[in-house]
Amino acid sequence: MPQLKQSQINIPASQRLLARWLLLGEWRFHPVRALVAILAIAIGVALGFAIHLINAAAFNEFSTAVKSLSGQADVQVAGREALFDEAIYPWLAQRDGVAVASPILELQAGVVGASNPGALHVLALDVFRAGFISPDLIGAPADGQVFDTLADDAIFPSPAALQWLDIAQGGTLALQSGTGKVTLRVAGSLQRARAGQRIAVMDLGAAQWRFNKLGKLSRVDLKLRNGVNRDAFEAALARDLERAYPGRFRVGQPNDENQNSRNNNLSRAYRVNLTVLALVALFTGAFLVFSTQALSVIRRRSQFALLRVLGMERGQLLRQVLLEGTSLGVVGAAAGIAGGYALAALALRFFGGDLGAGYFAGVQPQVQFTPIAALVYFALGLGVALLGCAAPALEAARAAPAIALKSGSEEAVTTRLAKTWPALACLLLAGVLTRLPPVLELPLFGYLSIALLLIGAIALMPQLAAIVFRTVHRVWLRTALSARSPVLSLTFARLANASGQAGIALGGVLSSFSLMVAMAIMVSSFRVSVDDWLLQILPADLYARTSASGSTAGLNPREQASITSLPGVAKAEFLRTRSLSLAADRPNVVLLARPINLQEPGKSMVLVGDSLAVPMGSRPVWLSEAAADLYRRKPGATIALPLAGGLHDFFIAGIWRDYARSSGSIQMPLPDYRALTGDLDVSDAALWLDKGVSNADLQERLKHLPFGATLEVSAPSEIRALSLQIFDRSFAVTYLLEAIAIVIGLFGVAATFSAQTLARAREFGMLRHVGVTRSQILGILALEGGALTGLGIATGFVLGLLISFVLVFIVNPQSFHWTMQLHLPWPLIATVAGALLLAAAATALVSGRQALSGGPIRAVREDW
Repeated sequence: MPQLKQSQINIPASQRLLARWLLLGEWRFHPVRALVAILAIAIGVALGFAIHLINAAAFNEFSTAVKSLSGQADVQVAGREALFDEAIYPWLAQRDGVAVASPILELQAGVVGASNPGALHVLALDVFRAGFISPDLIGAPADGQVFDTLADDAIFPSPAALQWLDIAQGGTLALQSGTGKVTLRVAGSLQRARAGQRIAVMDLGAAQWRFNKLGKLSRVDLKLRNGVNRDAFEAALARDLERAYPGRFRVGQPNDENQNSRNNNLSRAYRVNLTVLALVALFTGAFLVFSTQALSVIRRRSQFALLRVLGMERGQLLRQVLLEGTSLGVVGAAAGIAGGYALAALALRFFGGDLGAGYFAGVQPQVQFTPIAALVYFALGLGVALLGCAAPALEAARAAPAIALKSGSEEAVTTRLAKTWPALACLLLAGVLTRLPPVLELPLFGYLSIALLLIGAIALMPQLAAIVFRTVHRVWLRTALSARSPVLSLTFARLANASGQAGIALGGVLSSFSLMVAMAIMVSSFRVSVDDWLLQILPADLYARTSASGSTAGLNPREQASITSLPGVAKAEFLRTRSLSLAADRPNVVLLARPINLQEPGKSMVLVGDSLAVPMGSRPVWLSEAAADLYRRKPGATIALPLAGGLHDFFIAGIWRDYARSSGSIQMPLPDYRALTGDLDVSDAALWLDKGVSNADLQERLKHLPFGATLEVSAPSEIRALSLQIFDRSFAVTYLLEAIAIVIGLFGVAATFSAQTLARAREFGMLRHVGVTRSQILGILALEGGALTGLGIATGFVLGLLISFVLVFIVNPQSFHWTMQLHLPWPLIATVAGALLLAAAATALVSGRQALSGGPIRAVREDW
């Protein structure tokens, strides 16, 4: 009895020892193949985790910076327009329950002569009121000059703004006001601003006077008395304001659900799509694990059968193969988490959290390790490894030992691994999912459709390879050349009769190449569409605007008349832009007031569909695709816009294409805008030249105007070049992810063909015995690699084209709410296809030399 118990104790230990021998032995004899699978998983996890950490750090820092501008305010009242009349302030300050009301004017002031483009965020406040609500926003005067906080020529930039503007305390700062400039003294700094926060504060009255905003405010912060319920106060105040001033004000709490939603919606689609692109490498890694484990099971088929004969149970063998896949996933995912954290820290240190897209400029986030996110990405890495080895593990456990012990039964493995109906079901379901709407404004079904397309297509590859190569083999045998070219005959015979193993080899080629094609088509389509759009919206010969950007710059009617009357100007059109809030939980839309040809609006904008006739007495507007989608408006409906302190109904005459403003934009005729608002200033001018007048001549005349030094004049070609440069910078991360996917695909192809070639050493030994020379075998291998890769490239191109259809026509409109035309980047596709062909052929030759390094007798000594 004691002996029985001792054996029972030793059985698990021996099983663990056997499992360890099998695992380490496989890694020892085939380290490159395991390393490639681990590397693919690690890179996928690292990229996904790094981008998550970067986005989370940047978004959190951005949200915290926004919150810091509110101080300890309980409730905020802001206008649906950028500015509102300060006459509402006494009514708010005297309202029952209000302890302190702090008026604030926010300006995006253009910096005159700044080497860094962009505007300075200026907050003008009443220091006596702000001291009770937001004391951190009160400037610290230099040399103890406390009254500088009230001076009409003093400004207090934050440390980040001082560094950005390259000025020091005691210096001067020139800001744009119209076409003039306001010179202010840097009387101190804003010491308590957050790191990287580029803001400045000054006295409210001084800012209203200096920037010609007398009687205007941006918001009022309210501090409530002790015991006042904030939610109840907010609801009552919102009702009273809506009743007295319909559609004019927004009431909320700092960092409330609406504020968080506005911050989140500003960049959510970009962040989600970037994360999905980062996981492409991880998805490719799943297929590399599958090919690695499938080839390993095929090669060790007789070994597993012998273990089964010696007493290993089916479940134990299943767990063994799953353990091997799990080990790949654990090592790869752990390395990916560590690498992702390091990559995020480096990216934030040297590039910031912006990632080139312009959403989080001006913040300096610090990477924070988040255990939950790390567990999620670790689980993703482990999950793809388990999915990749599930089918090979089941096949190894189900194989009958008697059959598996026989040599030459390897093709039966791949036949059972490749079933047609699941693949067709995946493809059918992928098509159905493309018809479903977005979830929470994200194209989740579109992403799932792409995954199912990949799975279904890869599962069909053995059948496709069998059909193609058997057809080619039959046709080849009918030709006269087949008798004189034994190398080609052997190549086609091998491919036709071992299509299952060919399908496994094609999986890595297909996944990597199809995803590369899809991403390349998507980015190229977007870039070409933007370029064509720029050609259509820039019909004038020259464009002029004040050189300093921001909300404080502009051209008044006298300056507009001066430009129009210049010699050489055949026609001048002016544009006015304003920011409007249409929903509390969404970022503001941009209103563009400009001359519009009401008879043929398509000459004034890029229309999507037809423009409707405007009913008599109605004022028309045209919504961008994003605005129409986000606010669920269609042509023929009406939309209420907050202008001139009230809501005004407009007829939606059509939809236009706008790639510049993802939060939405609205165009309206400039005369209608001026009639409603009385605002005669403009932001930009489009100029057409008389015959015989050159761009250089007119630019010189513009510079000689009294305000000419403040004008920035550009030709359409310069604007296009700058816009495409910004586009490429925004998509730099996408290009990097695309390049990484290509590199992983090349390594996967190399590892797969190398494994298959080395596993066929006995086959090559037999061929050597029957008279096939070493060089002929190498020729067979090179032709096989080229043929398999060629089929993978052709199929991958078709699959990539289908995936690009989903990306361009489903994912992109549901993510960014605009459409684009399809464009195929043939040079890039051809270059990558050539690289894949060369990699496959070169790998086959190198591996073939290694497989043929031993003698033919030694190669077949184990053949039963």
